[in-house]
Amino acid sequence: CIFFVNQSVLADRIKDMASLAGVRSNQLVGYGLVIGLAKTGDGSVNLTKQSIAAMISQFGVIANTADIDATNSANVMVTANLPPFAKPGQTIDVTVSTIGKAKSLKGGTLLMTGLKGADGEVYAIAQGNLVVGGLGIEGADGSSTIQGTPTVGRIPGGATVEKLVENTFLEKDNIVLNLHQADFSQANRIAN
Repeated sequence: CIFFVNQSVLADRIKDMASLAGVRSNQLVGYGLVIGLAKTGDGSVNLTKQSIAAMISQFGVIANTADIDATNSANVMVTANLPPFAKPGQTIDVTVSTIGKAKSLKGGTLLMTGLKGADGEVYAIAQGNLVVGGLGIEGADGSSTIQGTPTVGRIPGGATVEKLVENTFLEKDNIVLNLHQADFSQANRIAN
């Protein structure tokens, strides 16, 4: 679209003024396990112990939950935003948040976690070292202070897209644009 203002030409990109109907990002979520915490994990939370036992059983090790100490581990929820047209093999950022009694995720590593869409299908796999912005400190006298949110971390590029979201965009005869600010003259300029 080109607009003339006081004999000067201003050009706006259509993608800055409108979005394609039916093309959107998708939210992903998964349940995972973070390990390698410096005694800031869930401790005696049974769910964490069950998760550890289930994880190591995949490698042929049978463990009783009574024998597991989860002080260096934490149960987490992992979330991500799958952008439109993301292809298998591309990476996306993930956010990791504690759901148990963990005090901090600093120094932790997320173990392989499937990220599901609203349809229950796995669209990405996340794993990696966390970047945590918050800080929690405890004194010998039992005093403590927290700055930021040490129970939430990010893994930039931490998930690999495994499945393409099906989209009928290319099969349609017409393209529908949704204006960010509805205006008849704007719609007419874009159509022209």
